[in-house]
Amino acid sequence: MSELNVQIPTTFDPFADANAEDSGAGAKEYVHVRTQQRNGRKSLTTVQGLKKEFSYSKILKDVKKEFCCNGTVVQDPELGQVIQLQGDQRKNVANFLVQAGIVKKDRIKIHGF
Repeated sequence: MSELNVQIPTTFDPFADANAEDSGAGAKEYVHVRTQQRNGRKSLTTVQGLKKEFSYSKILKDVKKEFCCNGTVVQDPELGQVIQLQGDQRKNVANFLVQAGIVKKDRIKIHGF
């Protein structure tokens, strides 16, 4: 018998390029600003996804003073540190983070109703 040049195809993963881009340094890391309904008209605003090199307590102190609201920094096992603020402060916090130079505008995602 004669030898045939047969190439056996290897497995092809169409998502390999997409996964490689997400895991690299160029991955988009968003800051998520959400609102949660408590009871009645009360609500809670949460900010997650800030870089670890920032001091959450200093950011919280400035935000509380700027918008006359109370807040705290909570340690979540899955999400890391999360800033919680009283009231619906989504737009205020997003504008504050952009003006302070902490996050670029295209890296902020505002969630909620």
